Amino acid sequence: MIAPLDELVSISGPGIGSAAGPGGDNPALERLLGLRNGFFAFESALLVFPWGGGGAVPSVQEWNARGSWRSLYPDIPDTVVFFAEDVFGEQFALADGKVERFSPETGAFAAFAQDLGGWAEQVLDDFANETGHPLAHAWQVANGALSTRVRLVPRIPFALGGDYRLDNLVAMDRLRGIEYRAEIARQIRGLPNGTTVSLKAQ
Repeated sequence: MIAPLDELVSISGPGIGSAAGPGGDNPALERLLGLRNGFFAFESALLVFPWGGGGAVPSVQEWNARGSWRSLYPDIPDTVVFFAEDVFGEQFALADGKVERFSPETGAFAAFAQDLGGWAEQVLDDFANETGHPLAHAWQVANGALSTRVRLVPRIPFALGGDYRLDNLVAMDRLRGIEYRAEIARQIRGLPNGTTVSLKAQ
């Protein structure tokens, strides 16, 4: 029986990294990127960041740099490593060997899987929900292939009741999209559920 990580890699696109995979200081990431050094899957709905330069796709090192977007979320521990994202720019992260999901709209983490094998298994079992594939497919049928630089960002944030519908999505550069939603997270932080929000996007 094929292992979930191997199965996920087998149905993904070609590797996009320009360097060898990471060293032994992160065995889980070494295992994943040793199979394929960064890739898109499910019609670009899932992106696994490469080790080393990836051209239009940031490397793991670039995406996790202290001066990158993550500095907009000061509560993120330094030990957390973001390694993948869905089509909406929601992040998958390794934290002490476990996989967590990070919402850029709220700045909150949620437990996802005990390890990368479990992550791959959940993604394969429910890729529609875990990667946003149906909307990625529908958007590309209507608008053409997604650029490697963009993700589909909601006009009305999901955290504020925005719908998972094509008319609520806009293709946006991944960094700009996550910076925009970091501002949303800053504005709604600490507000009780049901609070009326007048969103001020910068």
